Amino acid sequence: MIQPRVPASSLHASCVARDGAAVLLLGPSGAGKSDLALRLLARGFVLVADDRVIIEAGAARPDPALAGLLEVRGLGIVRQAHQAPVPIALAVLLAANKPDRLPMPAKFDLPPVPLVAIDPFTVSAAEQVALALDCALGRVSQVVGVFAE
Repeated sequence: MIQPRVPASSLHASCVARDGAAVLLLGPSGAGKSDLALRLLARGFVLVADDRVIIEAGAARPDPALAGLLEVRGLGIVRQAHQAPVPIALAVLLAANKPDRLPMPAKFDLPPVPLVAIDPFTVSAAEQVALALDCALGRVSQVVGVFAE
């Protein structure tokens, strides 16, 4: 049976990956998406896309004109190694206000993956994203919160 082709979607977002699993960083302009992506690169993640993320068949890739480019505020736009396409495993909404202490499970719709809210300006933001990815992939179990069963 031939499956209908789902059109690609374009998001204003950043995306990084670790171990073949992509994390979408979502938020308005100036929310800290590129800055958090830079901190995640320092933790062993690889860039998928910055500023424009194309989502197709559950995987993320960069807009071809922006492939391998990362904006670093105060420095400019730099070239980085990048990887694509990468299946999306987690979506992170950058919330400048305090996220809920014990949040309920939530989903991002495009594709349906767990959605967490993280303040990107906290010192532990990169560690929170890494831990959330481990939870989303089933590597770490959770007692209460987004990934608790």
